[in-house]
Amino acid sequence: MTYPIERTEEAWKALLAAQSAEPLAFHVTRLAYTERPYSGKYEQVWADGSYHCICCGNHLFDSSTKFDAGCGWPSFSEAIAGAIQAIPDHSHDMIRTETVCSQCGAHLGHVFEDGPLPSGLRYCMNSASLELKPR
Repeated sequence: MTYPIERTEEAWKALLAAQSAEPLAFHVTRLAYTERPYSGKYEQVWADGSYHCICCGNHLFDSSTKFDAGCGWPSFSEAIAGAIQAIPDHSHDMIRTETVCSQCGAHLGHVFEDGPLPSGLRYCMNSASLELKPR
């Protein structure tokens, strides 16, 4: 797939290093790794603000849609319209839906249909793929 923002692997590494992103950020965003549950810096953060892609700054979620799903990863019930692309994921002998940034293709996490109403969705994200911008 192609995205509006594309860089080489080395350029992504340099960009993330320049932003002082956590060490796992490259592996999560560019290689689709998953951080360990309850280990991410935003898992229990409830500050008012907006969540953006760590790679390109795309606005992904508003903090008002964040909820405690008890799963060990930051969870949101609604994404900003057009910010996320859903991709079928059949890895690890599972059927899931991967979420990536619509602007740069960064792996964010997965979306499940077990979230709160009215959306019924749970966007289960890796903290390493996010940047919180306080209001």
